[in-house]
Amino acid sequence: MSQNSRLSAAIDAKRDDLVALTQQLIRIPTLNPPGDCYRDICEHLDARLSAHGFQTQLIRAHGTPGDSEKYPRWNIVARREGTHPGDCVHFNSHTDVVEVGRGWTMDPFGGDIKDGKIYGRGACDMKGGLAASIIAAEAFIETHPDFSGVIEISGTADEESGGYGGVAYLAEQGFFDPTRVQHVIIPEPLNKDRICLGHRGGWWAEIETKGEIAHGSMPFLGDCAVRHMGAVLDTFENKLFPAMALRRTDMPVVPEGARQSTMNINSIHGGQPEQSADFTGLPAHCVPDACRITIDRRFLVEEPLDQVRAEVTGLLEELKSTRANFDYELTELNSVLPSMTDKTAPIVQTVAQAIQDVIGTPPEYVASPGTYDQKHIDRIGRLKNCIAYGPGILELAHKPDEYVGIDDMIDSAKVMGAALEKLLMPQTV
Repeated sequence: MSQNSRLSAAIDAKRDDLVALTQQLIRIPTLNPPGDCYRDICEHLDARLSAHGFQTQLIRAHGTPGDSEKYPRWNIVARREGTHPGDCVHFNSHTDVVEVGRGWTMDPFGGDIKDGKIYGRGACDMKGGLAASIIAAEAFIETHPDFSGVIEISGTADEESGGYGGVAYLAEQGFFDPTRVQHVIIPEPLNKDRICLGHRGGWWAEIETKGEIAHGSMPFLGDCAVRHMGAVLDTFENKLFPAMALRRTDMPVVPEGARQSTMNINSIHGGQPEQSADFTGLPAHCVPDACRITIDRRFLVEEPLDQVRAEVTGLLEELKSTRANFDYELTELNSVLPSMTDKTAPIVQTVAQAIQDVIGTPPEYVASPGTYDQKHIDRIGRLKNCIAYGPGILELAHKPDEYVGIDDMIDSAKVMGAALEKLLMPQTV
């Protein structure tokens, strides 16, 4: 039996273990925000990986956004060294999941199985990928105990809110320095036959319109900030959104709708704060003197960040010059530049061949519509040899009844294992 066949059989034999591990991870409700159960999931991974010979570190990202005594930002890095010198292959998965949201017909933290799929918040994004990488590494080590180099597996915090308490912090501490780590695979759910080379950029900002409070029966004595915000939204609808729709990128972004520039209005708040659910009174009669929106602008590699900022600011300044009493304040919340790994990079070529060998088809090369932790590995860690590859359907991320296919996890684990063979067992190439 060939080495690849032995590894494939070893992964098949771990099918029940893969399913159980994925269920265990889903059942730890690592909601972000606020950052629940980060320590719990790191301790679970610590117990698992330590038992398989990995040296582990639990690392708290002190002082990062959201880190507090109530919600500490915990990460785990596990390292297994081979018997001979060689490259280090690092599998990085985030452990946090987004809010549950409405519309579920399955228990979001049950890890229930139906029709060959495991359901739950984070099943697809990306606890199924994390479990697949662990099974792949364990099966590889059992099949090739004399491997060269190093295998690392990390479970990191806060990817869903920017990754600053996770991969960014670890990168600042040198964990992704190219002298320490040579190859990185992030098992995000991009489909088992795709290699994700990078992602679009992002710019997030808050816009506040100003007004003047007055009695609601005499609005002419005040100035309604919500109406001013209505003018902002109208300008965006008639000028900004049509302009963005005309821009296209050469990056292979999926799905098709993300090949253009986009912007989402994340939230809008104006006037009196919403009262708690047990409040039974009526609202006071006031003209709102402030209204705020948060915008999520995703931009293309062909668009400079300064241009993205200037386009929004220019429309607001135009309103200020043409609309009576219009005043605003813009606060930038965050920005991320686009990132792309070259198709000729070693990790791309290696995983491409592994997909061909395991699945029998050449891979599709794609880019992600949203940013993920490659941005920090690229810009802080200065490591360019990084891709996203993992099981799951991208469009299921953050949706109700999120799931990951068991067969897809098995196939992805085999691809990851085959990549380890090519990188850490050079005689098999």
